[in-house]
Amino acid sequence: MSKADIAVLLALCAALASALGGVVRQRSAQEITDEPVGHLELFRMSLRDSRWWLGGGGAVANYGLQAAAVALGSVMLVTALQVTALLFALPIYARLAHHRVTRWEWMWAALLAGAVAVVFSVGDPTAGHSRASAQTWAVVAAVMGPVLVLCVLGARIWSGSVAAVLLAVVSGSSMALFAVLTKGVVKVFEHGPGTALRTPELYVWIAIALAGMVFQQAAFRAGSLSASYPTMTVAKPVVAWLLGITVLGETLNVDGPEIFVLAAAVALTIVATAALARGEAVAVETDTEREVELTDQPAVRRNANSIAPHLGSRLHRWQPAARSVCVLHEASP
Repeated sequence: MSKADIAVLLALCAALASALGGVVRQRSAQEITDEPVGHLELFRMSLRDSRWWLGGGGAVANYGLQAAAVALGSVMLVTALQVTALLFALPIYARLAHHRVTRWEWMWAALLAGAVAVVFSVGDPTAGHSRASAQTWAVVAAVMGPVLVLCVLGARIWSGSVAAVLLAVVSGSSMALFAVLTKGVVKVFEHGPGTALRTPELYVWIAIALAGMVFQQAAFRAGSLSASYPTMTVAKPVVAWLLGITVLGETLNVDGPEIFVLAAAVALTIVATAALARGEAVAVETDTEREVELTDQPAVRRNANSIAPHLGSRLHRWQPAARSVCVLHEASP
């Protein structure tokens, strides 16, 4: 097998781990508390949730497999394959939540798989540099930094779906930065752990990974999953492709009519990813609402049953007094 083939296999395994971890962490974020909490407080509460740690194990496996994949292939190749996590999440969530996969979801899944295959066969993305200069990263920070800060501030001003979309953009962009930085961190570790510990990229890489996880949980919590999940899933490969081309010098080997075929495949990938992610998120919300209803109904019955005996005993004690009042009223002129 060539290095590119191994990178594809590792990237698909990373997507599977991401799907497993994502499904578990979605349910944790929605069910951990009923109270409104801040981003860091939500993350702190998640650290006490065993389900979050189970999902976090999937995320760690995803990061590790991504690191191995980008060491052998291009960032564009690996991040494009990350959208196939939706193909794995579809049956995984259906199994866990006893949710039936619809015909439309399978249709979008097939279109997504076909579009990704076309991107690889036509585009043939090739790896560029492993690391970028400090000046290049300064330009990236100057462009992306204010945009992401405005997204976070906007999420504090607006609520609901708007906040979920803005926080999902921050999370997806952070994960894209993480994927690009991973290639350089892996290269640095080839010279030994001591060299890596003296490299600023390592600490930025860790901080970006933590930021991505914090804002991912915040996006899941802020509003509808049908707003956050599609945005997050699409933002990561789009931002990673832009960074791969502009920062690492990666290229797509296309010319002539192939450019239009590639553009159509990329557009279909984005549309299918958004449609599939939205469908999964709506299914999550529907099943969550059903679980809440099933949970609340027994509680209401228990409360009613506990109140009824006390109310009956009080009415029994009040009956003699009520009769006396009626007699006095009839006897009065």
